[in-house]
Amino acid sequence: MNLSHKTPHQPGHPASVATRYFRRDGEEHVVCELCPRFCRLREGQRGLCFVRACQDGKIVLTSYGHSTGFCVDPIEKKPLYHFLPGTPVLSFGTAGCNLACKFCQNWESTRSREVESMSAAASPSEIAEAAQRHGCPSVAMTYNDPVVFHEYAIDVADACHERGIKTVAVTAGYVCPAPRAEFYRRIDAANVDLKAFTDRFYRELCAGDLASVLDTLVFLRAQTKVWLEVTTLLIPGENDSDDELDQMTRWMHANLGPDVPLHFSAFHADFRMRDKPPTPPETLTRACSIALGNGLRYVYTGNVRDETGGNTNCVGCGARLIGRDFYEITAWNLTDDGHCIACGAACPGVFSGAPGRWGNRRLPLDDEITR
Repeated sequence: MNLSHKTPHQPGHPASVATRYFRRDGEEHVVCELCPRFCRLREGQRGLCFVRACQDGKIVLTSYGHSTGFCVDPIEKKPLYHFLPGTPVLSFGTAGCNLACKFCQNWESTRSREVESMSAAASPSEIAEAAQRHGCPSVAMTYNDPVVFHEYAIDVADACHERGIKTVAVTAGYVCPAPRAEFYRRIDAANVDLKAFTDRFYRELCAGDLASVLDTLVFLRAQTKVWLEVTTLLIPGENDSDDELDQMTRWMHANLGPDVPLHFSAFHADFRMRDKPPTPPETLTRACSIALGNGLRYVYTGNVRDETGGNTNCVGCGARLIGRDFYEITAWNLTDDGHCIACGAACPGVFSGAPGRWGNRRLPLDDEITR
């Protein structure tokens, strides 16, 4: 489905385009069926995500063609450690989110109600062309969840693939099965934010549910060719107990297998959760130890300087395959097709010859994305 031709692009004005995932509920309401929230709306009302609204008895996306920012990042920042290491990725997002996390680290854009004033205009083809112009082999839909700008995200992905550019989704995985399948047919890699492993956490701190996210993870692993990595932000006293980490990593091993990389990231106080201390480094180390003990082979730390926690090691001989210092590649001991130089064991992932050299750079593109 390509919607970019249906609504003329008008710089400075959020564009509304028709959507398909909704149903009528009586004379006065429509129910959005994009995500498990199933927002029930009257004419003129918006869903919790804010960017999907009831208009003329239908659900429309009001933010098509508008982003809250464009930037060339290292792919490791997504974080993706086994997908085109060292390369630059053109990153963008929009306003809105379909979860309401009290600890949101991007709340300025995800919870914003000033969509027009904080948005830059760009068509799908302009985004793909900018990625090509800046030597980015991939484009990432990130900062907020691409679920909420489903139609825009699909058109961007199609425009990228027409130019041989791969696509990345950074997401919480909170989406219904039909739109999920349509979206991930266009995606090459995803990092799913598994926020915790209890219904209590999802219900009280995110206004969502755990089961829907686990279903997305199983779907991605079992029914798609999407390269998958998982991130969990560890919040002291909320989702960092030994028991929860043990249950979560056992579930991952049983349902996703041992080779899906897992990133444990450090929390810092933000948005509506400012009473919690930062995650101690020893908590990240403990979490990694539990995950490795439960059979996961590739476990990493994030948001802290921890060179050991950023390395990729061979499961065959233990040699260091990829060394990292934050987002900088410091060592590379893989063949062009992703095998250990020392013993020949395969390293799961998407590799393309030698690693890129983008490193820790960050290049904002807001002022020139449409040139």
